[in-house]
Amino acid sequence: MSLAETIQHSGTGLEADFRPRFLSAYQHMVLARVLEEKLGALYRAGGRIVGGVYIGKGQEAFSAALGVQLQKGKDIYGPLIRDQAGRIAYGEPILDAVRTYLGTITGPMRGRDGNIHRGRPQEGLMAMISHLGSMLSVVAGALFARRLAGTLGDAIGATSIGDGGTSTGAFHEALNMAAVEKLPIIISVANNQFAYSTPNSRQYACENLVDRAAGYGVEGVSVDATDLGACLEVFQQAAQRARAGGGPQMIVGKLLRLAGHGEHDDASYIPDTAKKEQCARDCLAVAEQRTLDEGWLDAAEVKELYAEARRKVDQAVSKVSKEPLPDPFKENWQALSSADLVEGQHEA
Repeated sequence: MSLAETIQHSGTGLEADFRPRFLSAYQHMVLARVLEEKLGALYRAGGRIVGGVYIGKGQEAFSAALGVQLQKGKDIYGPLIRDQAGRIAYGEPILDAVRTYLGTITGPMRGRDGNIHRGRPQEGLMAMISHLGSMLSVVAGALFARRLAGTLGDAIGATSIGDGGTSTGAFHEALNMAAVEKLPIIISVANNQFAYSTPNSRQYACENLVDRAAGYGVEGVSVDATDLGACLEVFQQAAQRARAGGGPQMIVGKLLRLAGHGEHDDASYIPDTAKKEQCARDCLAVAEQRTLDEGWLDAAEVKELYAEARRKVDQAVSKVSKEPLPDPFKENWQALSSADLVEGQHEA
């Protein structure tokens, strides 16, 4: 049996559902970690990547657990800068990520935008907005528009935000609107303890960040975001409630960002004491240990999973490195975009 077949194979009872979901999410986590390590290396080498590189090290379990609940082309997903694992779980090809970071014309943004603003709106994958909190408005608006058009059905939306982003006005306005309209949306809040360098104690006065959900009349659940199994269960239940008409679902995951805000940041402001707490566990290592303890994969299969991820990433980088960069003199420029960036638009 191949490694892919091992991951998809299911047994009986509870394990028949949980095991393949866990292994699938774990596979997405591994690929995301390997991809971002490669992007970080290219950034540090200089010359290959213009702009910043923002990685989700330590956040992969929380991100992937949400992504696997969504159906590409049906549901709407608005990821944030540390959601590479969720993007992969949703179905984004790693070529889209590599092409955007290396700025080739073959990428979804045709080399025209920042490294993390890519998206495929026709597939339900919204291009990220750097103004934190704004993606909640985008996803909520898209859901509401479908409802008005009578095309929503049982589709749901999901978006991500960090603890600091929950303090922005856009976040509160959109959450209030989503709550009033009872929109089927999941709000994934990664409480990574520091909003860039600002600690939780300077961000909110409530005892727990999830307490904010009650103020808007929405369901709020906290989870250990270093535990993939717990994250999968919480997000699966949230997706079920949202599809059944339960309105917005806020999931707050406690974790510690295991890298700087970006590759330009050494995170020296994070105290050593914080690095010793449970939320500082590497979620990938925790998930890997569970696969071994449960006997779902053995050490050789885990090693092969990483090797396969590295092959995929190296092949993607090699391919994209040969692709052309954009030529501004050959673009069909318009006031706000080029025609090729407007999905669904056809030239006369």
